Parts: sequence; structure tokens; C-alpha cells
Amino acid sequence: MWSIILMAAAGLLAGGALSLRQQRAHLSWVITVWVLAGLSLFAAYRLTL
Repeated sequence: MWSIILMAAAGLLAGGALSLRQQRAHLSWVITVWVLAGLSLFAAYRLTL
């Protein structure tokens, strides 16, 4: 259950990162959101083990 929620959060964060890049936000914000999306996917993976 939690892994599905974390995967959904990762999808939302990835979409947010793409949106921020399109809006020409500062690069540090874009990288931060991508890192958070990756960590969310990693946490979902760890919960499935």
C-alpha cells in the first residue's frame, strides 16, 4: 500500500520537476525535486523487499 503511494508521489514530483524546468526555475530547485522523486522511488522499492 505504502509503496503505491510513494510511487504516485514520485510521479507527481517528476512532473513538478519537468514543470519547473519548463518555467525556467533555478536549476537547484529542479535538481532538488528530481532527487526527491528518486528517493521516493527508492523508498518504494525498499518497502517491497
